[in-house]
Amino acid sequence: MMAAPLGVRERLFALVTLLCAARCGGFYLPGLAPVSFCEEGKETETCKTKIELFVNRLDSVESVLPYEYDTFDFCKDKNEKRPSENLGQVLFGERIASSPYKFIFNKPETCKMVCSKHYKPKQEGNGLTFIKKGIQLDYQHHWIVDNMPVTWCYDVEDGHKYCSPGFPVGCIVTPDGRGKDACYTYPEFIKKNTFYLFNHVDITITYHSGNGENWDGARLISAKLEPKSYKHTDEEHLVCDGLPMEIPQELVSNLDVIYTYSVKFQENNATKWASRWDYILESLPHTNIQWFSIMNSLVIVLFLSGMVAMIMLRTLHKDIARYNQIDSSEDAQEEFGWKLVHGDIFRPPKKGMLLSVFLGQGTQIFIMTFITLFLACLGFLSPANRGALMTCSVVLWVLLGTPAGYVSARLYKTFGGEKWKTNVLLTALLCPGIIFADFFIMNVILWAKGSSAAIPFGTLVAILAMWIGISVPLTFVGAYFGFKDRPVEHPVRTNQIPRQIPEQSFFTKPFPGIIMGGILPFGCIFIQLFFILNSIWSHQMYYMFGFLFLVFLILLITCSEATVLLCYFHLCAEDYHWWWRSFLTSSFTAVYLFIYAVHYFFSKLQITGTASTILYFGYTMIMVLIFFLFTGAIGFFSCYWFVRKIYSVVKVD
Repeated sequence: MMAAPLGVRERLFALVTLLCAARCGGFYLPGLAPVSFCEEGKETETCKTKIELFVNRLDSVESVLPYEYDTFDFCKDKNEKRPSENLGQVLFGERIASSPYKFIFNKPETCKMVCSKHYKPKQEGNGLTFIKKGIQLDYQHHWIVDNMPVTWCYDVEDGHKYCSPGFPVGCIVTPDGRGKDACYTYPEFIKKNTFYLFNHVDITITYHSGNGENWDGARLISAKLEPKSYKHTDEEHLVCDGLPMEIPQELVSNLDVIYTYSVKFQENNATKWASRWDYILESLPHTNIQWFSIMNSLVIVLFLSGMVAMIMLRTLHKDIARYNQIDSSEDAQEEFGWKLVHGDIFRPPKKGMLLSVFLGQGTQIFIMTFITLFLACLGFLSPANRGALMTCSVVLWVLLGTPAGYVSARLYKTFGGEKWKTNVLLTALLCPGIIFADFFIMNVILWAKGSSAAIPFGTLVAILAMWIGISVPLTFVGAYFGFKDRPVEHPVRTNQIPRQIPEQSFFTKPFPGIIMGGILPFGCIFIQLFFILNSIWSHQMYYMFGFLFLVFLILLITCSEATVLLCYFHLCAEDYHWWWRSFLTSSFTAVYLFIYAVHYFFSKLQITGTASTILYFGYTMIMVLIFFLFTGAIGFFSCYWFVRKIYSVVKVD
């Protein structure tokens, strides 16, 4: 299934639609060329009759460990084939394979047998134990038809209907009579201390006919199912009705499980193929919450912008005017505030090597994030294009080693550093090495648990080769040009003897300022962060990249303004140690992100098990480190620009 290339007009239309009609209900999600289907006997080169159903890995909100479909003892395709998966799909643990569920377009089937499984008591490794564990942890199937998720739609509160891209393996009724949510959908599941297996599905495939269009056949616009549980007793005379398929806690006699399905087709010409994702996306959290998030962030930005404008236009303007007055030498002795530290403001910071390395990596991540979100806004990284978001991010990060090396080397040279070899190696290896080591440890746990999220050894070697073979040499190239350039020239000279810093009040000391600096940027993103965490850990689909890009820009502005504001206050208090403080002020937002992730784990998730807990916090630490570098670079460069600007317009004797 190849993606159809977009023309220039289509790309412009997609951009205009996203910018001007962010709240529209239907829009085209690129990533798949339309496939036409015809009835049996009418197939052509452009029109197929067979509809294939693919199965993906099973996951759960109670466990971080996804498993391949083959791990469970379900019906398998004898001639199993696996579509080629991109890097993003492999990293996310997607394992797509063909299934024994085969359909002929517009040919309904009723209670058709797929396969049967036979289990004996006390039989080791019979697969039934793993199925029961999957039911207990509420593992979900994920099926795909024509690159569309097969959805399970059911009623939720307030009369709304939610369409889930997965459906449960089954449900369990505990000894006290309580069951999973799926059990309440079926009141016949009443026997306590019993597992119920969904061994039958009623599938409804909806299509849009090509009559009167410029294409032949029909295009699928939805595939919905309803899981059922039936205890079939005779393979020759299947009846999809009656008692549910019970699996006792302890198997004392032979058990036969027969898997069946029914399929029907419905024509719906009111829905176009380009809008076929709408019914899934509309059942997700409403855009009203997203608009509330944007308004909340804009209020914070306006507040900060007002403060910065007041400083720039009033206080700072008056300071500069007063400092530039050429009066008697007595007036010069009465100087106070930020001008007094002009001889120390550009004094190289302590541990400048580490700061330059962090800033190089932060620049690399910032550019990667900006380009990725921009492409996502254009629709190239939509949910229909599976794995494209992660693939794009990894490839961009690898190719952006040159800016990281250049920024790190140029700043390190500006700081007066001479250990250029150490600087280049740390820029290329330090932060990526920490992330890779964390990622490898998480992968070892996934390997040990047999999870589908475990990265195959060959893919791991390929990622390592991309890092060592492409990113590291590009970092060396950037560092070469960075060291070759002249150091950044500062507008004022640095004194030989450091000026003594006066006693600081509580609020102008480093730590309280850093803590306060991260609050406002985090306040801009915490609502959007909730949806992102839901998409990662609760397996909900995320598609509102227009909102995310807007929040990204708001975060950029907020980090910059908060850092500049606090930097000005500290300079007025005659504290010229701003290099590290400007980086840590905005990067402290990552600490609040970690605290929120801990709160989210204990309040929103139902994850159980030591391995799942370690995996959650292991992957969270990777996200926190990336956010730390990204926000720190934003704060530093905005503050660097501010300091250079104000000291370039003031007259110094």
